[in-house]
Amino acid sequence: MSTTTLTSGQTTPGRGRPVTGPAGKPVLGNTLQFQRDSLGFLMRAAKDYGDVARYRLGNIAFHQVNHPDGVQRILQDNFHNYIKGDLFDIIRQLAGDGLFTSEGEPWLRQRRLMQPTFHRSQIASFGEIMTGRTLDMLGQWQQRADPRQPLDVAEELTGLTMAIIAETMFGARLDGDIHAVSQAIGLLLADISFRFQLPFYPSLRWPTLRNRRALAAMRVVDDVVLGMIEQRRRSGEQRDDLLGMMMAARDEETGKGMSDKQLRDEVVTIFVAGHETTAVLLTWVFYLLAEHPEVEAALHTELAEALGGRTPGMADVPYLRLTRMVIDETLRLYPPAWITNRQAVAEDVVCGYRIPAGAVVAVSPYVLHRLPAYWPDPERFDPQRFAPDAVHQRPRFAYMPFGGGPHQCIGNSFALMEATLILATVAQRYRLRLPVGAVVTPQPKATLRPSGGLPMLLAARAGLDIVRTSAHD
Repeated sequence: MSTTTLTSGQTTPGRGRPVTGPAGKPVLGNTLQFQRDSLGFLMRAAKDYGDVARYRLGNIAFHQVNHPDGVQRILQDNFHNYIKGDLFDIIRQLAGDGLFTSEGEPWLRQRRLMQPTFHRSQIASFGEIMTGRTLDMLGQWQQRADPRQPLDVAEELTGLTMAIIAETMFGARLDGDIHAVSQAIGLLLADISFRFQLPFYPSLRWPTLRNRRALAAMRVVDDVVLGMIEQRRRSGEQRDDLLGMMMAARDEETGKGMSDKQLRDEVVTIFVAGHETTAVLLTWVFYLLAEHPEVEAALHTELAEALGGRTPGMADVPYLRLTRMVIDETLRLYPPAWITNRQAVAEDVVCGYRIPAGAVVAVSPYVLHRLPAYWPDPERFDPQRFAPDAVHQRPRFAYMPFGGGPHQCIGNSFALMEATLILATVAQRYRLRLPVGAVVTPQPKATLRPSGGLPMLLAARAGLDIVRTSAHD
C-alpha cells in the first residue's frame, strides 16, 4: 500500500496556524494510545487541541477536524480538494472499486446509475419486504424464546438486515447462507479496522495467517455475491432492482456492459454497507431503550396510537415521530460510521489551521456528536434533541451519521426507513432487557458495534398480536 508521510515543510509559511497534537513515540507515534482507547483518544484530542488536532499512527500523520465549519469545508465546500486517497487502498484490497472506494468520473457514473434505486418513491416499494422479514424473525423468536436465555440481538439484526438488502437490492433470498456470510463479513470488517490502525501491515499478497483468513472470508462473500449475479444471468430475467439496473447498464462510448468484476465490486459494497449500518444502529437502539424505560414507554404509547397493533407500512412512517427521534438520537451517540478519512490534494486552510498537501484528514462523527457547544450534556440520551425546532438551531455538520456533501451515503433514506419499520414492528411485540450485571461497551472497529455482541432477554408484550396490514396503505 502506498502511503504519504507528512512533514510541516509541505506548507507555505504564513498560511494559517500550524496544527499541534498529543506527543507520540518514535516510529509508532500515537498508535498504542489509539489502540488502547480509540474513542477516548479522539475525544481527548478534540478537547485538548481544539478545532484541528494532529497525531501520528506509524508514519502517517492525521489532521483531525473537530468543528462543523471545518468538516463542511472538507466534505462539501471544497470537496474536490479532498479525495479518498491512499488509506482507502486498505478497503480496495477487500471490497474492490465499488461506490464507497471509487473516485472522480467512475464514482459519479456509478452514483448516477444507482441513484434511482434509492429514490424515496422506489424505497417505498421495499416496505413490505422489510416488515415481512422482520415478522419472520419475530416468529422464530416466539418459537425459541426462553426468558431465561439471552438472545444476541446484534447477531439477529445482522441476519435480518442482510436478508432485507439481498432481497430488495438483488432479488435474492439468503436463508441458508446468512450465518456463514455474516461471520465472514464480521471478520473482514475487523480486519479492515486492524489495517487502518496499522497501515504498514503487509498487504494481502503476503501469506501471513491474518491475510490467509481474510482471503478465505472474501471467498465466502464472493461465492454468495457471484452466485447472485450468475443466477440472474442464467435466468435471463430483467428486473428493475439495483442488480438488474447495473447488469443492463452500457458504456456510452463502447456500448459494453459491466464486467463480472465490476458487478462484484458494486454488489459487495452495497451488500455490506447496506446491512451493517442499520443492524448496528438498531442494536444500539434496543440497548438504549432498555436503559431508559421512560423513553421506551413513550415509544410504546406512540406505536399504540399510530398503529394499534398493525404492522407498519410506508404510509405510517410520517406519524412515527418519536420513533424517528429515538433513531436519530441513537445515531448521535453511537454512529456506526464513527470515523472517516480524506486526503488533501493541495494545501488548504481549515478553521484557521494549515492542512498540507497530501495530509490525511480525519473526521469523526462520534466526536462531532459530543461537542458540548452543540449538544448540552452530550452523554445523555435525549430524543427531544431532534424535535424540529432544536434541529434547525444546529449547524448542518454538527450531526452527520451518514457523512455529508456529494459523497453522503447513498442509502441513508433506505436505512432510516428500514430502521423505523423494524423498530416499530419489534417494539410492538417485545421488550428487550439486559441481563443483570451486563456491561456494554462500544468497540470501534470498521463500525461501532457493542463489544462481544449484545445478549438480551426477550419479554413478550401481553395481548399484542401484530397483523400484516397498514391503515394508511
